[in-house]
Amino acid sequence: MNLTKELKNFPYPFKGDTYRYSNNSTLLTPPKCIDISGGYLKEVNLKRSLLTEHHARCYQSYPYTNKAQWEVLELVMTHLATYFPENFSFKSEGDSHIFTNHILNEKHEFIMGDDSTLPYEPLDFIGRHVQEDLLLMMQRDGDLYLDAGQLCFPGNWSLAFNHGLSFKNIHFPIPGFKEEGLDDRILRFLLNLEAGNPWGRKNWSLMAGYRMDTSIETFDIWGKDRKKVTIDNAGEFVHLRVEVQKLFRLPRSNAILFTIHTHLLPLDKLLGIPEWRRQLYEILTELPSHIADYKGMSLFKDKVVAYMEQKGESDL
Repeated sequence: MNLTKELKNFPYPFKGDTYRYSNNSTLLTPPKCIDISGGYLKEVNLKRSLLTEHHARCYQSYPYTNKAQWEVLELVMTHLATYFPENFSFKSEGDSHIFTNHILNEKHEFIMGDDSTLPYEPLDFIGRHVQEDLLLMMQRDGDLYLDAGQLCFPGNWSLAFNHGLSFKNIHFPIPGFKEEGLDDRILRFLLNLEAGNPWGRKNWSLMAGYRMDTSIETFDIWGKDRKKVTIDNAGEFVHLRVEVQKLFRLPRSNAILFTIHTHLLPLDKLLGIPEWRRQLYEILTELPSHIADYKGMSLFKDKVVAYMEQKGESDL
């Protein structure tokens, strides 16, 4: 089968014909915390625009996260230069470090650890050069807390609301998360995360319309699109939204860097691959209502299923 570059690079999230919440993390190979995809320029420019217009919504931090932020900046710059040397370079000259983004034609010289040499806080600065959202979880008292983050492309949640909350409090709304003991198991997994052994996972949902920024604060704008889905427009209007999430233990601060790279694929393109079409159909028809509710697809899931049946009768 001749696949387009977009489909070849799309992080298809499913491995079976049913879906339940689980800790589906796997060891990262290669162990890179960021990636560059085809929408780089568009998404980085959108991030910068959102940070200019809605900074408090998209960036939050506590002062005591500063050293960990510098550790994140160094890690991300190192990975950019290591894995994408044609697009980024990172070198030191005496006390100074020089980071160059060749895609944007931007060069920055700074002194590591010296806040006065950067135009923004370290996490906020390096986040403006990557497509990923960057969240910093600080560990103390046997728990993890969301103490800093740059979040421009949230999947229906709020950084400003969750800032400073513990892992369990952040995930409390997920149906069955506490009742099935997932909160304890995943928290133990995260607390045992080791430096040098990063993990990754994929999260997914169906989305009405095309929008990267689906923050709770803007729900009045994008939420109404859920009522606009029809059997006729589902193919181009509905998208599979996949978040590639990566977890890195930072050796010096002992914090955890959580990166989220969001991808959107129109349903029509996904259905071009028979196995993906068959599998998504099975998952949607079997998906429990409480999961569909939480993922925000209850209003239009049946229309998507009907569209898929109409589109690929011989394969389903």
